[in-house]
Amino acid sequence: MKIFQVKDVQSIKRSIESGTAEQLAVVQSIIADVRKNGDQALKNYTEKFDRVALESLVVSETELAEAYDQVDSNFVEVVKEAAENIRIFHAKQLRSSWMTTEENGTILGQKIIPLDSVGVYVPGGTAAYPSSVLMNVIPAKVAGVERIVMVSPPNENGKLPPAVLVAAKEAGVKEIYKVGGAQAIAALAYGTESISTVDKITGPGNIFVALAKKEVFGDVAIDMIAGPSEIVVLADDTAFADEVAADLLSQAEHDPRACAVLVTPSSKLAEAVLAEVKNQLEELPRKEIASRSIEDYGAIYVASSMDEAIATVNALAPEHLEVVTENAIEVIGKIRHAGAIFVGRYSSEPVGDYFAGPNHVLPTNGTARFSSPLNVDDFQKKSSVILYSEKALKQNAEKIATFARMEGLEAHARAVEARLKK
Repeated sequence: MKIFQVKDVQSIKRSIESGTAEQLAVVQSIIADVRKNGDQALKNYTEKFDRVALESLVVSETELAEAYDQVDSNFVEVVKEAAENIRIFHAKQLRSSWMTTEENGTILGQKIIPLDSVGVYVPGGTAAYPSSVLMNVIPAKVAGVERIVMVSPPNENGKLPPAVLVAAKEAGVKEIYKVGGAQAIAALAYGTESISTVDKITGPGNIFVALAKKEVFGDVAIDMIAGPSEIVVLADDTAFADEVAADLLSQAEHDPRACAVLVTPSSKLAEAVLAEVKNQLEELPRKEIASRSIEDYGAIYVASSMDEAIATVNALAPEHLEVVTENAIEVIGKIRHAGAIFVGRYSSEPVGDYFAGPNHVLPTNGTARFSSPLNVDDFQKKSSVILYSEKALKQNAEKIATFARMEGLEAHARAVEARLKK
């Protein structure tokens, strides 16, 4: 991690989930195999990549019950409370269908309908991510989705992490399968003997999962192609250097390609944070991962003023933004581009990752310029409703026919005019 002037901010490096031609070819081959051979292909890939032979892909009720015996009771209570916070927040996003009636008798409106089915991918391997379960499943439940399917790669014992299963149960998932990777995405998109197709796939994964989501998009919907995690801390002399450094490292430990950035008008804070990052790295259990992230993608940018610092943040459009400044509320009024904004020293980014309620599935790599966090709208669709009255048609038929003929669509014009002849 080095200190730069803001004029150098365009040089910031962020990793993009683009993949290689070889990786794409592997994903395309896997998808084709799953479409042709169904469950057997899933079992073959699970044995190949996850090193376990499964008789059944389904997580049983017995496995769910056993999961509760394998986690601390306090963890279960934490999951319950976090789930409730997430439900309450997302319930406020619900929108209702609406209708309006014009004076001429026309009724126009919008009907909001939940998706029939959603597939949620939960990463596995050496780590467990119960928070990903809650953040993907609960908004779908709030939206009214009736069928939610969860997929996740098993460990070498053919099991899913107990914490993940507990979170799934508490979130209300009734259909869980032990399958991961590109093959899981293919199964959700095209179906197998065990897994029926879904309408949308959400959830993070490795590069093969990301490429598979790109490949199936169009046949099903997807949430986004999220890159490695990133954080920008906007801070001034009122911030504590050790806290800022800890927050930067909280994202750096995710992935060697994670991006952690401090933007500040204070050279003094910049130097102090740089020293703190070096010191705290030495004590991190995930030191190797965090060190690579900080070395390759970490940076500190010093601005000449708070306004210049804010402009820099808007240019970066970060996934996570912490604002630790004097008059922080005034500052966030000037922020236009960020996935989630954490205000004040007590709103450390992990508060949002796990517990506060807002979704932690956020746009990365600058896409917060035009994208939003995962939310209830992502699990609903909208239909327009048009009920034209006879009076309205008589008033507007000639205008509609004129428009149609302007585009060379005579049958459109005649379809309207046919009503007038009666």
